[in-house]
Parts: sequence; C-alpha cells; structure tokens
Amino acid sequence: MTLLQILGLAVIQGAAELLPVSSSAHVIVAEKLMGLDPTSPEMTLLLVMLHTGTMFAVIFYFWRSWKESFFSSKRVFRDSVKFIAAATLVTGIVGLTLKFLIEKFFMKDVPHAEIEQLFGNMNLISAALAAVGLLILYAGIKNRASSEYGRTMDLKESCYVGAVQGICLPFRGFSRSGATISTGLLLGIPRRKK
Repeated sequence: MTLLQILGLAVIQGAAELLPVSSSAHVIVAEKLMGLDPTSPEMTLLLVMLHTGTMFAVIFYFWRSWKESFFSSKRVFRDSVKFIAAATLVTGIVGLTLKFLIEKFFMKDVPHAEIEQLFGNMNLISAALAAVGLLILYAGIKNRASSEYGRTMDLKESCYVGAVQGICLPFRGFSRSGATISTGLLLGIPRRKK
C-alpha cells in the first residue's frame, strides 16, 4: 500500500462521512479497485484509523452546536446521556448477537470465521447499499409531510434507533447514519429541531 493510496482512501472517507451513505463501503470498493484486500488486518486497521480521523473532525466541527444543544440545561444533558447510553447498549447487544450468529452459523464452514471476512464480499456490499438507499427514499417520502418541530426522542425510540444501528454493524454498505436517520423519520422524529 502506498501513501498515495492511503491519501485517496482518506479523501473518499472524508467526502462520504457526512452523507447518509456508508463511508466504509465506499472505502472498501475503492480498496478493491486499487487491488488491495479489504479483509486483511492492515486494511481493517486503516479503515478504523480513517473513521477515527473523521470522528475527530466531526466532533471539532459540530462541537459548538452540540454544546448549545446538549449542554443547554441539566435536564437536557441528563436526558441526552440516558438516551445515548440506552441506544449504545442496544446497539452493542444487537451487533454482538448478529456477529456471533453470522460467524457461528452462516460462516460455519469457513475456518477461523470472522465478520471482517464479509468486508470483501462485493455482492453483499452492493445489496446493502441498495437496501439502505431504498430505506432512505421510503423514509424521506413517508416523512415529507411532517412539519412537527421541537419534539424530541423518548427512551423507547432511542432504543429502536440503537437496534437499527446494531443491525447495520456487520454489513458494510448498510449505512448506519442513513439507517438511523431513516428510522428516526419513520418514528416521527422531526428533521429539524427548533
């Protein structure tokens, strides 16, 4: 792997990160086009590092807005932490359960099966990209008439969003942001806050 390839993959990751599309799927497709093996430990580490970089960029860019939203009062902060913790817990439970089921049952004939081996499956990635695209379109059309502002999520809705995020974890191409945003819209969460 060359420095130019790493820079190219970093540009793809950065460009796709703020869109409701799977940035990791786009990076993996680019790796395949460059003749690299996305299932190798080096490529998995690079994918994690690219996500870490964009995570810090997103935190830096949105910090002022998040500070105004989540730290506006003790109640808002407490509720935000509660909802994020619940969604994260549900995400972990669903994601780890799926990982176990896929590795032990669907990949049982593969020696030393690991979920990362799915990262090189272009058929699975393309199906996941198509599925989340349809979900995004459906949620956008279904929620188009909603003009409700100011309503926030409750604990049950945050758990639903966490569950959908967990379902997305093992499947590159099934955008976590696209799926969770779409789930929020289908649950009636408004597109914008006041």
